[in-house]
Amino acid sequence: MEPLALDTIRHSASHVMAAAVQRLFPDAKFDIGPATEDGFYYDFDIEHRLVPEDLERIEKEMAKIVSEKLPFECAEMSREQAHALLSEKGQKYKLERLGDIPEGQKITFYTCAGFSDLCRGPHVSHSGQIGDFRLLSIAGAYFRGSENNPMLQRIYGTSFSSSKELRKYLDFIEEAKKRDHRRLGKDLELFMFSEDVGPGLVLWQTKGARIRNTIEEYWRSEHYKNGYELIYTPHIGLSNLWEKSGHLSFYKDAMYSPMKIDEREYFVKPMNCPFHIQIYNVRNRSYRELPLRWAELGTVYRYEKGGVLHGLLRVRGFTQDDAHIICAPEQIESEICEVLNFSLKVWRDFGFKEIKAYLATRPEKSVGEPERWEQAILSLRKAVSACGLECETDEGGGAFYGPKIDLKIKDALGREWQTSTIQFDFNLPERFDMSYTGNDGQRHRPYMVHRALFGSLERFFGILIEHYSGAFPLWLAPEQARVMPVAESASEYAGQIASRLKESGIRCTTDLGSEKIGAKIKDARNQRIPYMLVVGEKEMADGTIAARNRKDGELGALSFDALLARMKNEIQEKV
Repeated sequence: MEPLALDTIRHSASHVMAAAVQRLFPDAKFDIGPATEDGFYYDFDIEHRLVPEDLERIEKEMAKIVSEKLPFECAEMSREQAHALLSEKGQKYKLERLGDIPEGQKITFYTCAGFSDLCRGPHVSHSGQIGDFRLLSIAGAYFRGSENNPMLQRIYGTSFSSSKELRKYLDFIEEAKKRDHRRLGKDLELFMFSEDVGPGLVLWQTKGARIRNTIEEYWRSEHYKNGYELIYTPHIGLSNLWEKSGHLSFYKDAMYSPMKIDEREYFVKPMNCPFHIQIYNVRNRSYRELPLRWAELGTVYRYEKGGVLHGLLRVRGFTQDDAHIICAPEQIESEICEVLNFSLKVWRDFGFKEIKAYLATRPEKSVGEPERWEQAILSLRKAVSACGLECETDEGGGAFYGPKIDLKIKDALGREWQTSTIQFDFNLPERFDMSYTGNDGQRHRPYMVHRALFGSLERFFGILIEHYSGAFPLWLAPEQARVMPVAESASEYAGQIASRLKESGIRCTTDLGSEKIGAKIKDARNQRIPYMLVVGEKEMADGTIAARNRKDGELGALSFDALLARMKNEIQEKV
């Protein structure tokens, strides 16, 4: 089915849902009910607090409306007629939406099953055509997305043209629930949040910290290999720094309140860029020094509204894997190619194979010389083409200060995540009067490129948890092996094996509990441990280990050296 037809089905399903809600809750007030990429939703103001059992009631009422095959009827009205109708019904949210419609634009109402909605359409001919549907969840949503407005109740649903397509989507939803990083983070003790610390501020637990440390070690090593130098900058800066950068003018709502120290105002940093520029501007630079590639794992703080916080994916304090490339105009094309190839290597090392580029070009309002924009966009296009990446162009979608490439990856469920960004900036070099001396002895303005690979460690970790469903590959696993004695008599031997593995760089633990070996193996499986090593009287006598791993199952009796070689190779190859 064509996407437009599916949109029409889903939009119509949202109206049928609203009609069912109106039958069950006659005093309901309605806001909007659009189709979405995966289904539809509708926002309601109902005195009754909706619970999951209500979804079943609403679904049954929807089924009645579907079976009745009631027509969708369209009526055009004048603004005065529409205002009178909505006022009579007490639909205050719709009245405000009516005010959004520009003068001269046609105003239409669609009616089905007694529910009349201010709507542009289109819709299916009758309610029997909305396909197979399912209501999925209830959430809160502020009217117009503002915390200053009333909180409405939002019902999410989905609709497909066939029961087979619906079943496939529902199976996908169930699998996504199993992989939810918030649930797995708790079950595997990877990270947590605390009300005593504050919403959106992550506490990395020991296992999560192990993985983070492995990621950071990899990140530092690869950056040095790729010609970057690492820098460190403070968590706070004087207000005049943020005034000069423009953050206080354009970004203040996302910054935390200032603190006063020695009668001067400081802000916790929302970004690392102004600090990096301070390092660049500490002295005059020559063209011989360029390009400069500077990277930092810099923790920043941004005020996100409570309603949008979501596990590790949307937080208030996070560590950006930030880098800035400062170069001469003639170097920009090769630098962009280097960044793009570097990004692709990183994503493939972490097990992501499907990667797509999105190029955002110059918007209507922008800063910077037109020829610089043209050169930057051309460099981005050439780099994408050289890497053989599929690319979509978002005409006019760039920031006012420069074009960019976003890389999006697909996870194990085929979901697309926006990750790496390569962003030109024609604004900050001007604001901070950045320059270098060219081979002609004159001052020139350098190009500046912001670059993040993961985006932030927190969000990347959330994506990684869901991609692997918590079963991390050996090189990332916080606990790579667990040694389990069959009986207490083998405990000392188990300890010796574990010690030797740890000395060889393997993250290994022992389970010396009194439980039976079957229970120990089950617990290790539940903890997603890659290697489970069983030892008993026979293994002690033979000097071997009965090994099994998560993927291949039983590996048989292995010598210590054979086991270690296998694990080292798996780690090296990032299998």
